Amino acid sequence: MATTVLRVRLIGGDRMDITYERPELSSEEDLIEQVITTLAEDSGALHCKHGDRLVVLYGRGVAAVEVAPRGAVL
Repeated sequence: MATTVLRVRLIGGDRMDITYERPELSSEEDLIEQVITTLAEDSGALHCKHGDRLVVLYGRGVAAVEVAPRGAVL
């Protein structure tokens, strides 16, 4: 199962750290590529977690995604 923590900057300027995981993917590189591909689509949406909350992140509201070697701070 691949899991990563992303720092997302939204169009409005706000930032949030989210956890994204996919059980069918085995590497973090594949997971990051899947995130970028999904957010680049017109109707792209990711189901993520922000703390204990489920969050749906729509690609049209995302200005930037940051992936650090150690991940973002939750």
